Amino acid sequence: MSVVRIGIVGIGNMGTSHAKYIAAGEVAGAKLAAVCDISADRLRWAKEQFGEQLHTFETVDAMLDSGEVDAIMICNLHFDHPGTSMKAFARGIHVLCEKPAGVYTKQVREMNKAAEKSDVKFAMMFNQRTNPLYIKLKDLIASGELGEIRRTNWIITTWYRTQSYYDSGNWRATWAGEGGGVLLNQCPHQLDLWQWTVGMLPTRVRAFCSFGKYRDIEVEDEVTAYVEYPNGATGVFITTVGETPGTNRYEITGDRGKVVIEDNKLTFWRLRVPEPEFNRNAKAGFAQPECWKIDVPVAASPNGHKAVTQNWVDAILKGTPLVAPGQEGIRGLSLSNAMYMSAWTDGWADLPLDEDRFHALLQERIATSRYKK
Repeated sequence: MSVVRIGIVGIGNMGTSHAKYIAAGEVAGAKLAAVCDISADRLRWAKEQFGEQLHTFETVDAMLDSGEVDAIMICNLHFDHPGTSMKAFARGIHVLCEKPAGVYTKQVREMNKAAEKSDVKFAMMFNQRTNPLYIKLKDLIASGELGEIRRTNWIITTWYRTQSYYDSGNWRATWAGEGGGVLLNQCPHQLDLWQWTVGMLPTRVRAFCSFGKYRDIEVEDEVTAYVEYPNGATGVFITTVGETPGTNRYEITGDRGKVVIEDNKLTFWRLRVPEPEFNRNAKAGFAQPECWKIDVPVAASPNGHKAVTQNWVDAILKGTPLVAPGQEGIRGLSLSNAMYMSAWTDGWADLPLDEDRFHALLQERIATSRYKK
């Protein structure tokens, strides 16, 4: 194979965005071969936009059985991500799935098992993993430069959405249509980066979710969550769609200092002596270790959606390691599922999650949802 023929499932906002840069030849070794959508209007638009040579399909099965695609990008509804992926795996067709991996981990675990049995390249569209800031942060932690992690804190409130946004589709912000709110729609990238950079998942979660606090929706639009890690570290995650101006500040403290990512900068407050060592030897009650404030230089590199797509195509053609292996999509989803479980039960949610119980609680909310899929 010298060129990967890509089909896009769902030609809505994200599907259209991906289709445009692939059709423009901005991904080496890739060709936009087909699109699939349930809307005849969107299929007609795609033909007009990308040319009559584009193959269009009304169903996923028709696209996968056509022989016209080697790989697909999945941009349909959240609930359909695992099922669509598994259909492709069964036919030996490569998959790049938009976030989230699915709505509940029980469903995604089944998808991961199917992926392991196949011989395809399966990736998640975690484009923020290509951001040099988070790559550098992950390196600082993995190398031991920050020392043992003690606390993580992410405030991500730059997701402001108006009621008009939610009114634009009857499936939006519903349990039956979307499966959740700000945690499942806007925050999968941050939840993935949170566990990816730190290198571990928490052992338990206590979350407080407000459902329809700022908008006329049935799902969560504000969340404050507290987590505990295996080594005794703690963390806080705060998000909402109802505040403006918003904040995006990610802070991690270790016993060798503190790192903050904010305003597209990475700042490292580095202790010359690790805090435990300084504490053992300090003779004055108000003494502080010497600390250097360092604006860490971060080299520019290709990043964003195109970078992940290029990496996936390179993995297919050249065997390049994936930046975001598809099986890792379950990790960030475990965090959001645990936050829902905690809020719904008004108690702690342990990780690994009780997946059967979570699924049952979700089904209760789907049964009473305003939207019926």
